[in-house]
Amino acid sequence: MAPSTTTKRLYPALGAGAVLAGALAYIGIGDPHGPGFVFPPCPFHALTGLYCPGCGGLRMTHDLLHGDLAAAFVDNAFVLIGLPVLLAWLFLRSRQGKPAMNTVTIVVIFVSVATWTIVRNLPGFPLAPTVLDG
Repeated sequence: MAPSTTTKRLYPALGAGAVLAGALAYIGIGDPHGPGFVFPPCPFHALTGLYCPGCGGLRMTHDLLHGDLAAAFVDNAFVLIGLPVLLAWLFLRSRQGKPAMNTVTIVVIFVSVATWTIVRNLPGFPLAPTVLDG
């Protein structure tokens, strides 16, 4: 008996959900703010010495899981604000029956990411991540 289409879609979704739950548990239980947290370093930071748009994301996620919104904002304000805004935009576009991604949306995303990367690497920028990147 061949598996149904629903089963073919269900198992990968359950697997992805399990991986996500495990990753969130690891980040929530561990403390990315401390030196004992084991996670691969940011390759962009390792190669260039600059902070990428995602640097601080692990600490931000840890802080969100512990309910500390202010600390999450300091760790990575761009992802904390930008990701929900992007998801809301994509949701609204799909509800309107329009393509979720168009040229203007893609340009805005790339310009925002490039601007955040430049700004957060300026000397004295108050929201630069600490040495322990994630």
